[in-house]
Amino acid sequence: MKAVGYYQSLPISAPESLIDLTLPEPQPGPQDLLVEVRAIAVNPVDVKVRQRRASADGQAQILGWDGVGVVRALGSAVSGFAVGDRVWWAGEINRPGSYAEWQAVDHRIAAHAPARWTDAQAAALPLTGITAWELLFDRLQVQQSPERPVALLVTAAAGGVGSILLQLARRQPHLTVIATLGDAGSRPQEVARLKALGAHHVIDHRQPLAPQVAALAAQGVPPVRHIASLSHTPQHFADFIALIEPQGRLALIDDFEAGALDVMQLKGKAVSLHWEMMFARPLHQTHDIAEQGRLLAQLAQWADAGTLHSTLSEVLGPVDAHHLKRAHAQLESGHTQGKLVLEW
Repeated sequence: MKAVGYYQSLPISAPESLIDLTLPEPQPGPQDLLVEVRAIAVNPVDVKVRQRRASADGQAQILGWDGVGVVRALGSAVSGFAVGDRVWWAGEINRPGSYAEWQAVDHRIAAHAPARWTDAQAAALPLTGITAWELLFDRLQVQQSPERPVALLVTAAAGGVGSILLQLARRQPHLTVIATLGDAGSRPQEVARLKALGAHHVIDHRQPLAPQVAALAAQGVPPVRHIASLSHTPQHFADFIALIEPQGRLALIDDFEAGALDVMQLKGKAVSLHWEMMFARPLHQTHDIAEQGRLLAQLAQWADAGTLHSTLSEVLGPVDAHHLKRAHAQLESGHTQGKLVLEW
């Protein structure tokens, strides 16, 4: 089968940072679907793994944690799927990914893809959809605060996770959603996009956050009980402490150096800190691993009902080393909004 991979962690400009390969087709295990991949999305985690994880055994590293495709074979323990089903998934961090024509995918973390969406539209959503869902409902537990109106602050809301998180958060009627955007005052079209996705208010994360939230509070916006910090958490941490209400919840997904946060500052307000890592369930084969398949099934239902919108921003071209290098370079620039997709 055709695939794109690498052996050494190299700058994306290096000729062998990503290369076209021909590899044997994977053999599905008992829990696996063998899927013919039709479309994939590229995520920041692809870049991070490429930069940090080289081949240790001479085997090519195959990245990719978003996919849509057609089931071609079933493992002996698989239920709920049949050959020919069109499915979507986000895969596992410790298994070969979707930069390949064929992939073995644990059926418990897959679901039937939205029928109304194209392959490209669907490929844009699994990883960010799972991340946003788990962050909101498992980590922040936003659904557990219906007794009074509260606010959710979402930083860096224009990216892939933010674009789906706003849509999920807006489904909670007791939440006022505050999104952040760099240079918000000079980007009216992007502010309008975030509001269409679900933000009630948009503030500028290049300016101190706490005074902007205080100004909203003076206009009647309820207290910030939940914060979803999607980027640059250490930069905003002091503002988070100042603006969050006592007994609030702060959830993070970004990476930074150990010691960058003084978590003792959370104690005075009894604020809880939560990490979201969407690979945790499959990586550790948790008792509730099938929750990822179930939440993808719910997202597909909303997509087919027209109440959830794809976060696809651009289809870059076919799945090959040239176009994947372009995608990685674009993500490394730090200016990507929505999701980048490639198709076989």
